[in-house]
Amino acid sequence: MKDYSPIYKITPKITNLVYQIAQDLERINIIREQVLTPYLRRENRIKTIRSSLYIEANTLSLEQVADVIDGKTVIGLKRDILEVKNAIKAYDKLLDCDPYNATDLLAEHEQMTKDTVEEHGRFRSGGVGVFAGKIPIHVAPPANQVPELVDQLLVWTKTTDLPQIVKSCIFHYEFEFIHPFADGNGRMGRMWQTLLLYQENPVFGWLPVETIIARQQEEYYAAIQQSTKENDSAIFAEFMLMALAEAISEFKNNQGVVGIPLGAPLNKTEQAVLKVIINNPYATYLEIANKINKTSKTVQRALASLKERGHISRVGSDKSGYWLTNGK
Repeated sequence: MKDYSPIYKITPKITNLVYQIAQDLERINIIREQVLTPYLRRENRIKTIRSSLYIEANTLSLEQVADVIDGKTVIGLKRDILEVKNAIKAYDKLLDCDPYNATDLLAEHEQMTKDTVEEHGRFRSGGVGVFAGKIPIHVAPPANQVPELVDQLLVWTKTTDLPQIVKSCIFHYEFEFIHPFADGNGRMGRMWQTLLLYQENPVFGWLPVETIIARQQEEYYAAIQQSTKENDSAIFAEFMLMALAEAISEFKNNQGVVGIPLGAPLNKTEQAVLKVIINNPYATYLEIANKINKTSKTVQRALASLKERGHISRVGSDKSGYWLTNGK
């Protein structure tokens, strides 16, 4: 077998998207530690898990996924609940994996598909194909070639001189083309691209790109099919780069990462209040006051100032809502 080498061309669209993404990431990087709070990481992880499984026909809602994560009882299909539990554990381990190691890939597949797929944690033993009705859209390589093809793809991904963000997209398509597993290829391909992107910038580890793909499922599958038809990974890479750009743009706008520099500095009380909120978005006025040893009126004035200047916003009621830090 010849060495596995993806076929692609770097288009002006790819170049422009990479530049756009780099510009947006630069803004986010300035305040990354403040933006990526434990609360926000949790919320984005919930969105990622729900969207990735939704693409694969899992029926649980965002709220139900959150309840499973919190250990609450959820009424739903047993398989769907198990898929969520598996995904939680898989994503918990993901960022510690070596993206170029097939053993780590297999271990993550085992965790992701445990007790839901017969051949979990190992490459498929038989042939697979993608069909539209009775018409074959894609017939994957023979099963006996899969281990070598995956190894060669991982070597190519590690050694190519392409920018990390571009090669992660090409890897994603080539992974789907090889279709190394009996089931779970879509989930693993998207998850492994996240891991590759994380090597470039930690923001990608918590960016819910899956939500964009879930909204554009038809375009996602059409891009895979078109890349196969034209034998050009760049077609799919363009789609994924657009999805990444959209996810980053939404993240940036939702967190208020616009208008840097920030203007007048915060005073010490405002800084202290903001620090409490970052660590606990559900903190009440009284809890904040006790934490920083100030009166409730002082805290209320600080909160009003922070809200007016765009540093924080309130989601929901005073009783049951939470604070959203806007990255300023």
